[in-house]
Amino acid sequence: MYLLGFDIGSSSIKAALVDAATGAVLGTAQAPDAEMEILAPKPGWAEQDPDDWWLQCKQALAKLFRQTGADASKVAAIGISYQMHGLVTIDREGKPLRPAIIWCDSRAVAIGDAAFREIGEDYCLQHYLNGPGNFTASKLKWVRDEQPELYKKIHRAMLPGDYIAYKLTSEALTTISGLSEGILWDFQSHSPASRLLEHYGIEAEKLAPLAPSFGDQGRVSAEAAKETGLPTGIPVTYRAGDQPNNALSLNVLEPGELAATAGTSGVIYGVIDRLAGDAQNRVNSFAHVNHRQETPRIGVLLCINGTGIQYRWLKQQVAAAGQDYPDLEQAAATVQPGSEGLQMIPFGNGAERMLGNRQVGAHILNLDFNRHKQAHLYRAALEGIAFSFAYGADILKSLGLNLSVLRVGNDNLFQSAIFAQTVAELLHCRIEVLRTTGAVGAAVASGVGIGVWDSPRAGLGALAQVCVYEPKEIGESLLGAQGAWNQALKSMVLGHGVIS
Repeated sequence: MYLLGFDIGSSSIKAALVDAATGAVLGTAQAPDAEMEILAPKPGWAEQDPDDWWLQCKQALAKLFRQTGADASKVAAIGISYQMHGLVTIDREGKPLRPAIIWCDSRAVAIGDAAFREIGEDYCLQHYLNGPGNFTASKLKWVRDEQPELYKKIHRAMLPGDYIAYKLTSEALTTISGLSEGILWDFQSHSPASRLLEHYGIEAEKLAPLAPSFGDQGRVSAEAAKETGLPTGIPVTYRAGDQPNNALSLNVLEPGELAATAGTSGVIYGVIDRLAGDAQNRVNSFAHVNHRQETPRIGVLLCINGTGIQYRWLKQQVAAAGQDYPDLEQAAATVQPGSEGLQMIPFGNGAERMLGNRQVGAHILNLDFNRHKQAHLYRAALEGIAFSFAYGADILKSLGLNLSVLRVGNDNLFQSAIFAQTVAELLHCRIEVLRTTGAVGAAVASGVGIGVWDSPRAGLGALAQVCVYEPKEIGESLLGAQGAWNQALKSMVLGHGVIS
């Protein structure tokens, strides 16, 4: 019996197959081979075609079964992880009405900021744990205001994972965790956020009905079976946003445990056992995958939009043809910490919540044409992203989270020893790199949904540890570079009042 997991990212779709009897990972696959395109028809916008996600799901699935030789008829359950905060709108026939407005799109910032003031900051923090911000609810309000004829045709407003589950099952459903990430859940009334919906003029009927995070969320339809090669009737039994799911994949489920990731965006994610929000909206709090009204489990999420996407830009625009990330790492290793004064501010991927939802932009500082080469750019990029993590970590510490240990997966930027060691030194924390992925976590969690395990922790068992980065004393060059980086950032945004 197999368990199948999908991870719906903005760069790629990953699929994983897990043996339900042993928990062993039988195989993983990814599609497409290159990163998916993010469309930006206007500055600050970021869109993708939801049906492109579905196409890549099918291609990743085909790769997975070719690689493993597994019998699709033995798949017992499906789990889905997905990029958070996006908006997919479908009509009554289930067709997308427009491109998805994805997580790093900034068009709804002003809408959310105004609602935060007008509804009341205390009310929002008590009921939603966040300001409405640039999240799914505010993006839907933008569609209502700017595309009213299209808005009238919306049957369901969905998150990206909800749409992929819909394509598999023909059932439009969502979860409490999903609604909370869109600022569409009221933690006090334990129901959809009626006051915000009324404020925005959004009909509650446009939201999908609720399903449990773990449990029956529909079954593979005849149409999906024809498209994917999966048998009809396989249940979808788990879905969660990528960061809660990444935490689950790393066995971060209880208060005091922390996970991190550094893909297109960077995240530090901690679990607490109380309903709490950040009055300055620098970090955000959502229902974790195991949240219950009687036993709160709240994920506190620090997100940095501009991380891996900056490094990818360097690979695509600066590196020589044919060079891949290991080549960039090898080159960066020839440069001493501090990058000989060259610095990079990585915030070129939309508004940054930890900077007051400001679009600071990416910057290259102190470039010396006579001294700096490609290798300096690569090292400065890795260090600038690490400085961003350290800046955000200080916010989390001020909110009472203990960052003594971070668990991370062996993927994306944490495959870079330079980056991981720099983060360990700047945060003064131990980094445990574990062999897992979001797709594997989703597959394991689907087993919980059909009763293979009584909890995610039981299913994950003993995760294989790849390596550990221990904090060392920060060298003077790196410490000086961090101080100069912080000062440069402060001078860029001080006028906006977002540096405390």
